[in-house]
Amino acid sequence: MFMFHPFRWVFIFSALIYFIPAIVGRKKSNASAIFWLNFFLGWTVVGWVGALVWALMSDPVPEQVIAPQPVPQGVFCARCGRYSPPDARFCSSCGSQIAA
Repeated sequence: MFMFHPFRWVFIFSALIYFIPAIVGRKKSNASAIFWLNFFLGWTVVGWVGALVWALMSDPVPEQVIAPQPVPQGVFCARCGRYSPPDARFCSSCGSQIAA
């Protein structure tokens, strides 16, 4: 027969309260570090609050750096789409005459 154990529910409720920082921060890039901080130092008020603050902070947005594309030096060949030296009269890739 199933007996009601109030200790079981107290334990489950306490575990949920204890792991609130890990639950809140589960989708962050450093979720495992938040979990381990909460696991090992969550029993101290400072560790629990620190893990909660860390879980509530937003992830830094990576800065996108656009590298400048080198400007090709030379004359463009309309036939093959490549560049030849600036003073060339014929394409160095396909040999066709370059229009001036």
